[in-house]
Amino acid sequence: MSSPHALSGRRGQVAAAALVAATLLNAAMFGGTNATASSHREAPLIAGDPAVDNTDLYAFVSPDHKDTVTLVGNWSGFQEPNGGPNFFPWAEDAQYDFNVDSDGDAKPDVTLRFTFQNDDRRKNTTFLYSNGVVDSLDDENLLFRQRYDIEAIYQNGQKVKLVKNAPVAPSPNGPASMPDFKKLRDQAITQIAGGGKVYVGPSEDSFFADLRVFDLLYGGNLSEVGQDTLRGYNVNTIAIQLPKQALALRNDAHRNPNIGIWSTTQRRTLKLSPGKAEAVGDFVQVSRLGNPLVNEVVAPAGLKDAFNGLRPDQDAGVKELVDRVVNPELPKLVEAIYKIPAPQGQRDDLAEIFLTGITRKLGAQINADLNSQVNNQDVDARRFRPSEMLRLNMMIEPNANPNRLGLLAGDTQGFPNGRRLTDDVVDIAVQAMEGAAASGKLVDALATGDKVDANDQPFEAAFPYVGLPRNGTAVNASGTTAEVAVNPVGRIGNIDPMAMTTAVGSAVVFGAGFLIWRKRQQQIRKYGSHSK
Repeated sequence: MSSPHALSGRRGQVAAAALVAATLLNAAMFGGTNATASSHREAPLIAGDPAVDNTDLYAFVSPDHKDTVTLVGNWSGFQEPNGGPNFFPWAEDAQYDFNVDSDGDAKPDVTLRFTFQNDDRRKNTTFLYSNGVVDSLDDENLLFRQRYDIEAIYQNGQKVKLVKNAPVAPSPNGPASMPDFKKLRDQAITQIAGGGKVYVGPSEDSFFADLRVFDLLYGGNLSEVGQDTLRGYNVNTIAIQLPKQALALRNDAHRNPNIGIWSTTQRRTLKLSPGKAEAVGDFVQVSRLGNPLVNEVVAPAGLKDAFNGLRPDQDAGVKELVDRVVNPELPKLVEAIYKIPAPQGQRDDLAEIFLTGITRKLGAQINADLNSQVNNQDVDARRFRPSEMLRLNMMIEPNANPNRLGLLAGDTQGFPNGRRLTDDVVDIAVQAMEGAAASGKLVDALATGDKVDANDQPFEAAFPYVGLPRNGTAVNASGTTAEVAVNPVGRIGNIDPMAMTTAVGSAVVFGAGFLIWRKRQQQIRKYGSHSK
């Protein structure tokens, strides 16, 4: 096999890899992204099946355990915390996967598969999710519960059970029922033999952005910015922390530090009958996510569902999507609306970020060796295949003071080298689409971005790092509506006067409307349906 210096010595193989890359950049899909919801409801079919809609994927060296990597995947976006009575369970008839490619062939060397089972104790006795204060995950007052298994599936067909029958943290259904949700969240953190840990349950949505990009790119004059559209919403989260060597090629992160990650969801076909849905047939991939923002705007509407069903090793054959990569739409829109000239020529810089990883070995536009699997010492460059996935160099130390703009600000531990929770991927992606990654200079006219530079809910310093979910708090994107005051370890602290005003106002409006309706009905009975 390759020695530590074999790749640099085999110039013929590297040249061949460069030729393959150059060819596939013209016949491979998805080199770049742009600014919109990370992957929330991005395609027509998945928009109607939120339980299996993978909204965001993160991968980073754990800041407090530098010998490990943390993967975070979010599903089922836009969860209004008060959304009972069923709230937001994981699907029993689905497979939720993290896929890791360490040798660059665009196929998973290991898949971490999560499957779920329900324990519904309500039956025909009640509609309540819980019927008293829930103090622990096995509290008898918690009437709906879920558990999960994790299986590691290797490319050679070997399967290893990592976790069996672990508890899922429940949906937070209000401070009266769950006054201390952090306690429940912490009880749901499960240890994995060999040094890992995992959390499955709700969190506050980690993605932060102003999604009014759809209104002529923030109103046509950047007037529609500064509002975190995801504020107040929760998501279902899987966070798993594993030793680096468990993910590295040949279990050697020093020789082979670069990995590619993507997440998928597979669902079985449902057979519907009155009052019943039965899972039948084989599992079908219905959601896929690597880099943030890819499927929202690169793919035209008619091809979005197709992308969700593709494997990375199939990426090279969809011309309609290839054309959207090498000749992207967003810079043209920016030029038309904001008069900022679009970069000219084929966008190989974007293809490098999102297709090959950042490396000088494949004819780089970006002058750096960062996170391509072709840089792993034990990779056969002839097998390398460009494909869309999130790539991470596991040997770059975490930054104690991370910059939200990641690589564009010189912080090599940030996006597009993996993705941290704090990375402002919207602003990074806009700048990258405008050529900042290749030029090394930010576009000053777009420097303020969407003016949503951080998440409204703080992230945590320790695993699982994501923010605690909202618990009975109304959605509040603008941040101007008062929220229910909740003691994090107690009951409702006071009654929100604005909420009370809203309720009273609604009652008055309803009452007035009812009187008008009743008067109208009396007129109709007396004078006929055409009375005024």
